[in-house]
Amino acid sequence: MISHRMKTKTDTARKAAEGLADSLKDCRICPRRCGVDRTKGELGYCRAPSEPVVYSYIAHHGEEPPLSGTMGSGTIFFTHCNMKCAYCQNYRFSQLDEGRRVSVEKLSGMMLRLEKMSCHNINLVSPTHFVPQIASALALAFEKGLDIPVVYNTSGYDLAGAIRRLEGLIDIYMPDMRYSSNGMALKYSDAPDYVEHNRASVKEMHRQVGDLKLRKDGIAEKGLIIRLLVLPEDISGTAESLRFIKRKISGNTYLSIMSQYYPAYRAADFAGISRTITRPEYANALDEAKKLGLNNGWVQEGPDERFLGTRIRPAEDI
Repeated sequence: MISHRMKTKTDTARKAAEGLADSLKDCRICPRRCGVDRTKGELGYCRAPSEPVVYSYIAHHGEEPPLSGTMGSGTIFFTHCNMKCAYCQNYRFSQLDEGRRVSVEKLSGMMLRLEKMSCHNINLVSPTHFVPQIASALALAFEKGLDIPVVYNTSGYDLAGAIRRLEGLIDIYMPDMRYSSNGMALKYSDAPDYVEHNRASVKEMHRQVGDLKLRKDGIAEKGLIIRLLVLPEDISGTAESLRFIKRKISGNTYLSIMSQYYPAYRAADFAGISRTITRPEYANALDEAKKLGLNNGWVQEGPDERFLGTRIRPAEDI
């Protein structure tokens, strides 16, 4: 028999799904606001159809420690994206659209299967363009007993209004704060208004779930984690993003400051991002976080010295 808590979550998900039911007929669920009718096969900027499209779903052990834990994070990688990052490491499914269409029922079944695999959470990667379908799938999954945290793992190019619709469904938000300059966001990701939408949506995420809470065994159960990918030449403007987090989000925010950038996809077409980052570039980001007293979270090892300054040459069309 379904518990009172799960009945509440099921009802919340159903209401969210009902509220979003017509949103695909005039699609405005992300900052692009394309206005296409996805139910009639029209495709907007992200190229996503009305059905969810999934590249893969796995027990992933490469996420932040409180998500991966010992049994892995139950990660569902969605195909398509509402950004066009020139350096995307997942370009095969974000830009080249590899993946398969699934029904809402099958998406719900993936979530339940990942729970049966003892994953610590359901981790929705690049979910922005499938928010209505995800709400419907969660309603079905909650009704069938899904009882592990749900993670919304996003590039951060979201509408605060769409995030508001997810209140009560998402336990852990994990957005990127990719840029602090709209000029850089436009040049490298074709997202001219990234900063204002990113910051508004992250504030809404924090309003819903607050600072990260961990169980006694170190596994995340609720809250906000912000990812900051350090890019070469200070293109990411990480220090300014850190100052925003301190001023407008919380001094207790858990951060994942990442040094893992490497030039992928079409990065060779842009001199500024055609190389790995340097140790000083990464150290500057860590120093700024420390100076601001942002001490919660995780850092990575510095860039591999074998590849410092390495540039890649432009390739043939992929």
